[in-house]
Amino acid sequence: MGFVSPFFICGEAMVLEELLESTLEGMGYELIEVEQLARGKLLRVFVDKEGGINIDDCVAISNHLNQLLLVENIDYGRLEVSSPGLDRPLKKEADFLRFQGETIKLKLRVPLQGQRNFVGVLREIDNGILKLEVEGKLLDLELSNLGKARLVPKL
Repeated sequence: MGFVSPFFICGEAMVLEELLESTLEGMGYELIEVEQLARGKLLRVFVDKEGGINIDDCVAISNHLNQLLLVENIDYGRLEVSSPGLDRPLKKEADFLRFQGETIKLKLRVPLQGQRNFVGVLREIDNGILKLEVEGKLLDLELSNLGKARLVPKL
């Protein structure tokens, strides 16, 4: 069995995520999400920047990250770099600030008024409270209660 990188064992995925985040930030990109599929050793990295990314961005990032992972001796089989897509996930408070006024879909960890899933217009975020307009009513939702949140694509 060969060397197994400490980035992939004992729940140390956050160290890899921090390494990728700081590297991408230095290149002018934002790390959105990292997926690691152990069976095929697939490392999938979703990135974005103001105005969106294109294939040339993905190629430049892929080339840079391949070198970084080699230097850091991180064991992986295949690297995929991609845009987060039109239904981009929202994770950080900065994401919610950036997309105020947009329609989002979210799932709560703990139901509110017997409901977990909501679709509405993101009105504001303040002190960890997200204000979501659903059918003309304004709901106050705690960020700490969000399971998943995504943009609803404009088609």
